[in-house]
Amino acid sequence: MDDKFDIQAYMTGGVEKIVAASLKATLRDPKESAFMVKFAAASRKASKIRAEAEKSGEHIPPFLIASITSSCNLHCAGCYSRCNHATADTAPVQQLTSDEWLTIFREADEMGVSYILLAGGEPMLRRDIIEAAGKIQDIIFPIFINGTYMDDAYFGLFDKCRNLIPVMSIEGGKEETDKRRGKGVYEKLIVNMDKLNEKGLLFGVSITVTTQNVSEVISAEFIDTLADRGCKLVVFVEFVPVTEESGELTPGENERTILKEGIAGLRRDYDEIVFVSFPGDEKSSGGCIAAGRGFFHINSHGGAEPCPFSPYSDVNVRNTSLREALRSKLFRLLQDGDMLTDDHAGGCVLYEKRKQVEELLEI
Repeated sequence: MDDKFDIQAYMTGGVEKIVAASLKATLRDPKESAFMVKFAAASRKASKIRAEAEKSGEHIPPFLIASITSSCNLHCAGCYSRCNHATADTAPVQQLTSDEWLTIFREADEMGVSYILLAGGEPMLRRDIIEAAGKIQDIIFPIFINGTYMDDAYFGLFDKCRNLIPVMSIEGGKEETDKRRGKGVYEKLIVNMDKLNEKGLLFGVSITVTTQNVSEVISAEFIDTLADRGCKLVVFVEFVPVTEESGELTPGENERTILKEGIAGLRRDYDEIVFVSFPGDEKSSGGCIAAGRGFFHINSHGGAEPCPFSPYSDVNVRNTSLREALRSKLFRLLQDGDMLTDDHAGGCVLYEKRKQVEELLEI
């Protein structure tokens, strides 16, 4: 690891900042505030666990990404997961069971992981796993969803288990969202936001930033639409081109400058919303935080991967512990090398350097 940059201190501080901002943003909701106060204590405890592990030479990242299904009902334009064949209309039978995921969640809790991002595919297709996540109250589970499977049972689950936070994918206004995700999706998202807000439930949105929507998604008009509906978390993710045809959507230096300056203004003007940017925040933190530096990824079949955009694995949690997976040869080679700190043009350095990652698997 780079001696000039303390990734542990950066990620720990990031977790505490998100918790503090979330607590401030939920003060008007006693039930939500009570949960955030409890979670703040759990987060401090987890930070101590990670710090103790660091002293003994073991680095535990505070974040884990769990793709709990490879099935999805939408065909979003330029979807990296479908292009990488990680997502299909119908999931294969060898996916991890809810009991296997619960074991992973419990081990992550014991290790000091504070956040587990549930992804897919479409994670809401696996209600059994989301219900299992609700049992691990010391971890917050942001659930990155397309918003088409919300129903009364899910609203009830989110009310009961405040550690489950839906994060809905949106591309800007109606035109941009429906263009990429399908006709009628935007209206479903708006209905969901209004219901979540009415019920006093914490939620966020995830935005794939492209050359076509960058100005819109950082505009006051768009953010006001979210803020007025109670949104407390906005995650900006730069588009990663996985086909030659989608290259024109990839943000260049001009778009990145617009995004960076726009987010700085949003953080100043909207103190009740948490704004996170990838890889923007990574670049300012000393490089890519995948492969266990700040987070790592478990796919729907148990493979431990550097990140969802880099679907390479040399170990499966079905055959080993989560702790051992973090010590995989691939992760160690990536952490000890300079690939993660290399400058890169697109939204994911490991995707751009996928041939080099494949070569590491042969070492």
